Amino acid sequence: MDDVVNNNSQRMDMIRRSSFPEDFVFGTASSAYQYEGDVFKDGKGPSTWDAYTHQHPERIADHSNGDIAVDEYHRYKEDVALMKSIGFGVYRFSIARTRILPLGKLSGGVNKDGIEYYHNLIDELLANGIKPYVTLFHWDVPEALEIEYGGFLNRQIVEHFQEFAELCFKEFGKKVKHWITLNEQFIFTFKSYVIGEYAVGRGAEWDKSHFLGGNSGTEPYTVGHNLILAHAAAVNVYQTKYQEDQKGEIGITLESTWYVPYSDSEADKKARDRAFDFSLGWFLNPIVYGDYPQSMRDLVGRRLPTFTKDETTFIMNSFDFLGINYYTANYAKDNPSDIHPAQSYLNDIHATLSTDCDGISIGPKVSSSSWLAVYPHGLKELLIYIKEKYNDPVIYITENGYLDYDSPNVDELLRDERRVKYFHDHLYYLYEAIEAGVKVRGYFAWSLLDNFEWANGYSMRFGLTYVDFKNDLTRTQKDSAKWFLNFLTT
Repeated sequence: MDDVVNNNSQRMDMIRRSSFPEDFVFGTASSAYQYEGDVFKDGKGPSTWDAYTHQHPERIADHSNGDIAVDEYHRYKEDVALMKSIGFGVYRFSIARTRILPLGKLSGGVNKDGIEYYHNLIDELLANGIKPYVTLFHWDVPEALEIEYGGFLNRQIVEHFQEFAELCFKEFGKKVKHWITLNEQFIFTFKSYVIGEYAVGRGAEWDKSHFLGGNSGTEPYTVGHNLILAHAAAVNVYQTKYQEDQKGEIGITLESTWYVPYSDSEADKKARDRAFDFSLGWFLNPIVYGDYPQSMRDLVGRRLPTFTKDETTFIMNSFDFLGINYYTANYAKDNPSDIHPAQSYLNDIHATLSTDCDGISIGPKVSSSSWLAVYPHGLKELLIYIKEKYNDPVIYITENGYLDYDSPNVDELLRDERRVKYFHDHLYYLYEAIEAGVKVRGYFAWSLLDNFEWANGYSMRFGLTYVDFKNDLTRTQKDSAKWFLNFLTT
């Protein structure tokens, strides 16, 4: 047994860039609201996150916002140089819709300053040998459309998202060869319309002291349905009008935790299956097989929208690749009882999800309260699960990263040994997944810089680079950035 452990340890120690295929890409990921700043200047319109953080600062851990963020809007050349110095060859970023369409739709006018900014960023990347991977929606819904008709609660959003996507294809498609329609629809839907933690803070109608309106038994499913249709609409216009000439590819990024049954009981194994169905499967099953998982149909019933025959054809196979964001693993335990007093997604799933089993975490955590338990083996298991269940798609790991909580001890944050181990171990199991036949084409670390982490504000740091938010946003590479430089050159 000791020989097996030692051999495995030796193999893990040998993981390096040369272990991966020559055309495999490595880079970092970001999003517009978390990075850009400059939110009310140069013609940009407000997003739901602008409105949410200003109207409800108490809902952000440190009462902060993304008004300045890490100021990539002005410092993009500095950040591109940083990427290049580490050795990254790709960069995933999102386009802030209201930076180029201030009111969220073409009839509201196009902001030329916003168009120019993204051209400049893309050109700077290409000039430095870094390929852009562009996400069209990373949670920043135009506030004008939220006010006008409720954003993704309304079917009108599908048409307006399609016209925004087409504008991006027209403007940037000759330079951008990799498009991602949406980022983590499950997290967006769950956090914004079930537990009310993210903009727009909606959830259970019975608790008006916590939620800003909503109905967690119906709204998440409506929003999820419109997200799927919006994705398919963007893919359709790209594949039918632009792909042949521009010779790019388009996909979608989904988030998934790896789920482990709480016990060996059949009930807990079925709870594990439901956990997948009500998160990853909710958004992946329709675009592979044309409908929601059967467990969702059975448990949600008439509250779950249906696809017409034409829509089923429209959404199926609407991707050239999948982006997968993976951070952690959870135990899934059967819970047949309703835990809320009215219809809710939280009741529908009939499962309790947790990092802990009998008080023991599934993996190491930076603190006992952290949601991120380190479980690198889960990445391999998840990729094999997707390969086997969803027709062996081409996959990019579009996010994977480790958090530290902010601390006055800057030296400790810079000497981020646990982040180094996190990346190393996940890359090892990614390598094993490729060896097992999973068609993984790239890996994006979250994230190049410490940034605005949604409801956690700046209290949580994911960066390879330390950002001094009290001293002109000075960037200082952490040990993890130096580790990646060594990894990428061996």
